[in-house]
Amino acid sequence: MSGALPAQLEDLVADFTAVPQEDKLELLLDFSRSLPALPERLGEHPEELEQVVECQSPLFLTVEWEEGAVPGPGAPVRLFFSAPAEAPTTRGFASILHEGLDGLPAQEVLDVPDDLPERFGLTQLVSPLRMRGMSAMLARIKRRVRELQDA
Repeated sequence: MSGALPAQLEDLVADFTAVPQEDKLELLLDFSRSLPALPERLGEHPEELEQVVECQSPLFLTVEWEEGAVPGPGAPVRLFFSAPAEAPTTRGFASILHEGLDGLPAQEVLDVPDDLPERFGLTQLVSPLRMRGMSAMLARIKRRVRELQDA
C-alpha cells in the first residue's frame, strides 16, 4: 500500500488496525450510527445527490465547496451522504469517508490513494461486492471534486 493519507484518515485506519479482527465489524457498525443526517435543503432536493449504483444498498452522495470558500485546490470540500439505517455496512463506509474527508482541501481529497478501502482491514469480513461499494464511493467523491474544480 502506497500513498500517504491525510491525518484524519490515518487516524481512522489506525483505529481499525488496532482493533482485533473479531471487533472490526462492531466498529464499522458504530460508524454507521454516526453518519450525519442530510441538511434539510438536500433532503428536499434529492435530485442534487448522485446514487452510487455499485453499492448493494441505496447510497446517495454529493460534494460541495465549503460555504464561503474560494473554489480551487486549497478550498475545503463538504461531503453529504444518504443511506438507509437498514444498510449498516454501507452507512458505516459512508460515515468513515465523511469523517475522513469532509472539510479537507480539494487537492488532499484527490490525492487519497485508491486502495484506501483495503487499508481498514475489512476485506476478510465484508463481501468483495461491499468493498467495491466503498471504492466506488471514493471514486465518485474524487470525480465530483474534479467537476467542482472544472466548473
